Amino acid sequence: MLRLFFTQAVDAQALLRQAAGLVWAMKELPDLDRAPGGKPFFHSIPQYRFNLSHSGPYALCALSDGEVGADIEVVRPRRPFLPKKVLSEPEFAWFQDRGNRWEDFYTLWTLKEARVKYTGTGLTRPPRDIAVPLLDPGQHARLDGLTFTAYAGEGWRAALCAMETGPLIECIGDS
Repeated sequence: MLRLFFTQAVDAQALLRQAAGLVWAMKELPDLDRAPGGKPFFHSIPQYRFNLSHSGPYALCALSDGEVGADIEVVRPRRPFLPKKVLSEPEFAWFQDRGNRWEDFYTLWTLKEARVKYTGTGLTRPPRDIAVPLLDPGQHARLDGLTFTAYAGEGWRAALCAMETGPLIECIGDS
């Protein structure tokens, strides 16, 4: 079971509370704990896996029976040198071939973030060394035994990393 929830109406914690109520019939969230790499989990019921992300007004919450990583980012211009610094050579070439669009940069960036959130390691190594598939939003691909799914909306990009293909996003609230 893998479900993905999105909102721009509440914060990530409130989204987790709503999603856990819908999927796992939780009336209240159990206490949260953090693994050594910072990944949150329910201390009393670790078999329920989730991951959260927020950026600007957007929040994303993935619920699963297995490990999962999710990321969402507001698309905004950054310093021009950033893509060259954080993307691998093939990723940077792909980014340039597509016109150096910030939307494409954020697609790659959210895939990288979703991968490290899946593993629970966080950004402990250079981002350019974190391998991800080159995807357009709405696509998915397998790499290193993991499935990556890219998502997009007006002004945002998101990604999911799990053992299975990412589902459609379920919207909660005013989104």
